[in-house]
Parts: sequence; structure tokens; C-alpha cells
Amino acid sequence: MTEVSSLTGRLLVATPALADPNFNRAVVLLLDHDEEGSLGVVLNRPTPVDVGDILEGWGDLAGEPGVVFQGGPVSLDSALGVAVIPGDSTDAAPLGWRRVHGAIGLVDLETPPELLAAALGSLRIFAGYSGWGPGQLEGELTDGAWYVVESEPGDVSATRPEGLWRAVLRRQRSELAMVATYADDPSLN
Repeated sequence: MTEVSSLTGRLLVATPALADPNFNRAVVLLLDHDEEGSLGVVLNRPTPVDVGDILEGWGDLAGEPGVVFQGGPVSLDSALGVAVIPGDSTDAAPLGWRRVHGAIGLVDLETPPELLAAALGSLRIFAGYSGWGPGQLEGELTDGAWYVVESEPGDVSATRPEGLWRAVLRRQRSELAMVATYADDPSLN
């Protein structure tokens, strides 16, 4: 098996050619990527469900919009918390939070919310996740389904998630910035 270079903490941005409706214009934060597969959450799929309606105590800590996001098509009945904890990456992680990349980490939703409240910079709750088996994501990358770009802590808490796809592409310092202008309906070109 070939060695897999970890993409953990980076963003997968769906190319306009990606045909899977689960990932149309999706921006996926990779939370884990190694030779055993990949796991991430779609950052720009808000649902109409308030966080407080399904997770008592976490609703007041969730950033705007304070709704649950659909993290992907896998295990929609499970919840993942992703939070940004400001500070140096050498700082000790607060109880109930595990660093994934830089200031971004996973929240143990079994932890009492008040233990994390003071440390949180932002919090998003995701129903489900996006997953790929060994080599599957690498195949999709080879096929040109995704752009891989650096994440920024603010991506997790974008207040206008519906505009995140364009915003992430627009900030790239390459020809990818032009892809942000791609029409939603290519037949209109």
C-alpha cells in the first residue's frame, strides 16, 4: 500500500463537475485522513433544526446560525461537535475537547457544556458526517472531484454558510479564485 499524506485539517471544496448531490458545492473539513480512510463534515449545509432542540445545554454555545448542520450522508442520527479554541497550539486542551488541527478540534458532547463554555471561540454541531474508505478519497482527488485547500478557523463558524463555497475559492491565490465565479446553473453560461 502506498503511504498516504495526511490531509487532516484541510478543506475539500467540491469542483463544479462533482455530480454527487450530497456534495454539490460542498466545503468539507477533514477531521481525520490516513491509510484507513477519511472522515469530515460539510461546513455549509445548515438545517432548520435548532441545536438547543436536540442537545440540551449546547444551544447557547453554538455560533450563528445556531442550527444543526448536516455533516454528510453517513450516520445522520449521530452528532459531532467541532469547536475552535483560541490560543497557542502548545496550550493544554480543555477537558472535553480534542485538537484536530491548529485551533480546530472535536468536542465530546457528553462533557457538561459549562466545562467548555469559557474556552470556546466557536462551536458547530453536525448531524452525520462524510466518510471515505481506504483509498476512496484519493481516487476522487485523482478524478478531479475536489480541490484541496487550507482551512481557516473562521470556516467552522462562517455566519453565512451558504456563501462558504465561493468565499473559500475566492481567497485562493491561484486560478482557483476564478472558479468562485462559476454559475450555479452551467446551462446559463
